[in-house]
Amino acid sequence: MNEVILLRYGELFLKGKNRGQFEARVLENARRAIAGLPGAKVRRARLRALVEVAPGETDRALDRLARVFGLTSLSPARVVAPALAAIEDEAVRAAQAAIDRRGGRPSFKVSARRADKKFPLTSPELDHTVGARIVRELGLPVDVHKPDFTIGIEVHEERVLVFCDTRPGPGGLPVGCTGTVNLLLSGGIDSPVAGWLAMKRGCRVIATYFHSFPYTGDATREKVTDLARSLARWQGELTLFVVGFTDAQKALRAADKGPMAVVLYRRAMMRAAAAIARREHAQALVTGENLAQVASQTLENLAVIEEAATLPVLRPLLTYDKLETVALAQRIGTFELSIQPYEDCCSLFVPSNPTTRARLDQVVAAERALDVDKMAEELAAAADRVVLRSGG
Repeated sequence: MNEVILLRYGELFLKGKNRGQFEARVLENARRAIAGLPGAKVRRARLRALVEVAPGETDRALDRLARVFGLTSLSPARVVAPALAAIEDEAVRAAQAAIDRRGGRPSFKVSARRADKKFPLTSPELDHTVGARIVRELGLPVDVHKPDFTIGIEVHEERVLVFCDTRPGPGGLPVGCTGTVNLLLSGGIDSPVAGWLAMKRGCRVIATYFHSFPYTGDATREKVTDLARSLARWQGELTLFVVGFTDAQKALRAADKGPMAVVLYRRAMMRAAAAIARREHAQALVTGENLAQVASQTLENLAVIEEAATLPVLRPLLTYDKLETVALAQRIGTFELSIQPYEDCCSLFVPSNPTTRARLDQVVAAERALDVDKMAEELAAAADRVVLRSGG
């Protein structure tokens, strides 16, 4: 083992006696992420984890591991003996590789971390000694504040890791450690980002999409499926439920031809999504709703819509402005899919002046003409189930 990937945890260190459970989960997720790569192994190290893969597979492994929640950063590293000469030799080699990539005479610094306190040099002494060797051999300038690259050194009892490249991880908590949630997924920008943020807080996500065929065509369903597949890349697998909503939507529209139609649609979606969640042992619903972004998202309307849900409703984007949501969608890789044209079932049969201050008593009165609970159970029972995998 002379090449590894060093994995660093973030928020996990804030945990107390249950930290081991969170660490075990992130290691399990890391193993799942690199499953199928030749020579793939994940080993626990002191306050870290080490990943081994076959030569030539490091970049593929890094791409997969960079989507494992609970990891703050990753570094491809070389393993050397815990001896000063070996450390210096590898540091010079890493610095030369950085010069080859960058060209010119880039500035550098050395940042050592001595986990093994028996090692004869302290961390600052290692910084100075190894940095001096690099200056002597390569003539590079030192900049401890804003270097062009950093040589990292981690000293452990049996080995020393030397690295130069550090890539960010997504942070957060490992998927699966806080439960399962059902995401109400559409073809827009917001809901995929909301699902990603739920994953970041340790939730395993399933998703439900409401499809009003033929008013929303196959292209829209395919688009939402692609968005769900994109989210699956962050947790390995995602189950999508496609609910045929056309007949229910027509019945709801017939029950009230006034300004409350969208509120009625969304209440029906909450009930059906909650029914699916219960079948799948999910503990909450997640939506991409944002306060006051559209007419249905006033405080009054959100309260009336949520009243129909029998599970907690999580809204990760509630206080985001659109530019923040777009930036995050671009970062996680859903934006280009989301901006493709599509038909939204909630835009069908919409009144010209939808209510912005729905009253619960009026909404409930409109629903009395229908057995809304039976409708929700039937929608959930008839939903198509699609299991999507990341595909590496």
